Amino acid sequence: MIYSLRRKLIRICGASVIAVFAMIFLFIYVLSTRQLNSAMDMITDRISQNGGVFPEVDEAHPLPPGREGFPHFITEETRFSVRFFAVYFDRSGKILFANTDFVSSVSQETAWEYAEAAVEKKRERGWLEGYRYKVYTTSLGQAVVFVDGNMNRSVSHMTLLSAGAVLIGSLMIILVLILVFSKRAVEPIAESYEKQKQFITDANHELKTPLTLILTNLDIVESELGKNEWLEDIRAEGERMNALVQQLVTLTRMDEDDNHVVDEPFSMSDMAIDVLSEFAALADEKGLCLSAKVQPHIEYHGDEAAIRRVVSILLDNAMKYCDGDGKIEFVLSGKRKTVITVENSCQDADSIELDKLFDRFYRSDKSRTFTGGFGIGLSIAKSIVHRHHGEIFAYKKNERCIGFKVTLK
Repeated sequence: MIYSLRRKLIRICGASVIAVFAMIFLFIYVLSTRQLNSAMDMITDRISQNGGVFPEVDEAHPLPPGREGFPHFITEETRFSVRFFAVYFDRSGKILFANTDFVSSVSQETAWEYAEAAVEKKRERGWLEGYRYKVYTTSLGQAVVFVDGNMNRSVSHMTLLSAGAVLIGSLMIILVLILVFSKRAVEPIAESYEKQKQFITDANHELKTPLTLILTNLDIVESELGKNEWLEDIRAEGERMNALVQQLVTLTRMDEDDNHVVDEPFSMSDMAIDVLSEFAALADEKGLCLSAKVQPHIEYHGDEAAIRRVVSILLDNAMKYCDGDGKIEFVLSGKRKTVITVENSCQDADSIELDKLFDRFYRSDKSRTFTGGFGIGLSIAKSIVHRHHGEIFAYKKNERCIGFKVTLK
């Protein structure tokens, strides 16, 4: 159980760190992309507003006071480093001409192809093979200006790669630290758990011998004095304590991680019918209506004895807490998964704390009136089901009915 707890702690911490780093990288990616697009759009805006050429910035054409309308990165040297071209259409959509004077790697024909592709997208702005474009309207018709953004995109990609590498490296370091310190984190729990197991083991040894002696001497006394109500009370309490000790030992053994589950094929349908037949007589004796729907030919791989115990625990629990003259319904079905449900009528269903039913020694009867159980059975059932990689939970069908559902993969 401790190793399982440590693995769960590692998974939760690891998943949390990965999620945070993924969100950080996504934020960096979105912010970097938006900033790149915004910067390129500012350049396309300046060119489109200046008749398809980059505005001159020199002594004769200084930047406006306060640089109104000009991005901070546009200087006197920017027009010499920006590569761009523009294509113009008439009102009917035919290409008039292309201005490729400010780019050397794009021919007139290539510029026409780019412009037609950009117009077909029916978007004002976008990217086309490393060029940021803007579609705008002129007095002649539509026009498209393209600005070379390959270098800017490369710088942006390198920045993202650097950020990703730093985040991945940091993630690896944090995961290693989680692996190292998770062992220290569970050490107090492991120590407490080991003491608990040792206590139960010691208690079993210390109680087993006197209980055996009490029951053995009781047989001798009964043979000499005969049976009476006091001796029967002593026997009942001795046998009850003996059963409690055995259940505690069983539950402790189930918590051991090295206790492997037997994986053998068996007929779940035949097993369920066999267990139901054992409880049918008890149901008649208590005046309860036990109905069952068992799907035939359900095969399962697992520990038949353990699964049989789960079914017995659920039926026994239903018998103990079912209303007088009440109804118990058992259903076994199987398609992709094997599902077992046990429902019983219960007038106090609303007062039952479903999340505590599988806690050890919990009983819904606050007065602790003895019903033949110790509040351990459902804990044992839960341990068995989990060891078979299944799920078990309690639910309220309505105000007067409670049920348990087991799903086995």
